[in-house]
Amino acid sequence: MGNPRFGRMIPAMVTPMKDNLDLDLDLDLDRAQELADRLVKGGADSLIINGTTGESPTVFYPDKIELFKAVVAAVDGRIPVIANVGDNCTADTVGFASDVAKLGVDGFMCVVPYYNKPPQEGLYQHFSTIARSVELPIILYNIPGRCAVNMTAETSLRLAHDLDNVVAIKEASGSFEQVKAIVEGAPEGFCVYSGDDSATYDIMKLGGVGVISTIGNVAPARMKEIVELCAAGKWEEAAAANERLMPLMEGLFKTANPILVKEALKLAGFPVGGVRLPLVNATAEQSAELERTMREVGVL
Repeated sequence: MGNPRFGRMIPAMVTPMKDNLDLDLDLDLDRAQELADRLVKGGADSLIINGTTGESPTVFYPDKIELFKAVVAAVDGRIPVIANVGDNCTADTVGFASDVAKLGVDGFMCVVPYYNKPPQEGLYQHFSTIARSVELPIILYNIPGRCAVNMTAETSLRLAHDLDNVVAIKEASGSFEQVKAIVEGAPEGFCVYSGDDSATYDIMKLGGVGVISTIGNVAPARMKEIVELCAAGKWEEAAAANERLMPLMEGLFKTANPILVKEALKLAGFPVGGVRLPLVNATAEQSAELERTMREVGVL
């Protein structure tokens, strides 16, 4: 495998919040900077800021801007910073991406438009309109479980071939057949990332380059070990490392993400505050189960 421009292990960073008991918790920008620095030092190859794991649906444009600024300053060019700018309105996404491009980020992630249920041609027009409006590289994000629409391999490949700055896709469709079709039909240099930690080993066996990771917030070195072993073709060692970490990969998704990854950081001694409604913080029972899992896999 070649060296992808954004690397192989990309944490989708949580967004730290201040536990101020308000309905709309304030962002904790100081803690965001500390977390970004921690992840860089922990082996992250790039960072995704304010994706699903970063609570993008409840962090609105002004706060997103401040968050991106804070992380760009903290990272200080050590690794790429990728801003999630995707929305379900094409015009809003174009305008916001144009503003964010001025902040010093290195790329964008754009999710399939949610709720609208666009047809495949609508998806193509949405992403191509964004791509032609900006110069920075774009990672597509296909997650039908959250968006109600699956972007097909055909549409993903059409975008990859037609638009030079569409450089990668985060694939969380759950279909290995679809992943295989994208890998085999992609132009040279187009990267397929696993959108699920637990599917990373299998997707890399199909030719994927790495993962955009939730567990990378908590155990970046462990997840990086897995993707680097896969990239080196050391499949038996990678399988063993993957199996050792799998209980936590799955355990973090026992309820809606990022409830448990924030709880895991708290258990690991690096609290990042709670989650914004309509998400709710982990229960005592969930926390106890998570702590047991973290100890089982050696993260605590």
